[in-house]
Amino acid sequence: MNICVFLSAADLDDRYTRPAREFAELLGKGGHTLVWGGSDVGLMMKVVADGVQQAGGRLVGVSVDFLAAKARPGADEMVVARDLAERKALLLAKADAVVVMVGGTGTLDEATEILELKKHGKTEKPVVLLNTAGFYDGLKEQFRRMDAEGFLPRPLTDLVFFAEEPVGALAYLEESVGTR
Repeated sequence: MNICVFLSAADLDDRYTRPAREFAELLGKGGHTLVWGGSDVGLMMKVVADGVQQAGGRLVGVSVDFLAAKARPGADEMVVARDLAERKALLLAKADAVVVMVGGTGTLDEATEILELKKHGKTEKPVVLLNTAGFYDGLKEQFRRMDAEGFLPRPLTDLVFFAEEPVGALAYLEESVGTR
């Protein structure tokens, strides 16, 4: 399975990098392919790419012109998009499923785009929000409120699965896509 991971490129502490490394190892050992932003800098992106590659998985990166100098050498495939919009479209096109890990505004933008596509029936790819160390508790509450108050035309459970641990995230994706 090609699993797109949206995540931070920042240097973060162990409470975030440890679960990211664990998910990456599970992904690689499962024979899956990581589809990600292609960066080899920033602890999170590097940790995930290293973990997948070391565990035997493939790497498909989609960088963008202004970040091409930071693209990871040695990826199995690397595409350079013209801009962020094209990058998101390529990431999603190459993926069978999506995992959203901890991140900033870019990660949030990517997450809401895939959820908006699902909301309108433009994709049925499974989406997991990996709620490491309760990072997305506030967002989860906001999504629940949107669902309860009628802002979502589909039930929240049809749009996204919240996983607290990496093993639960991958198990959900494998069951959803039928690889398990």
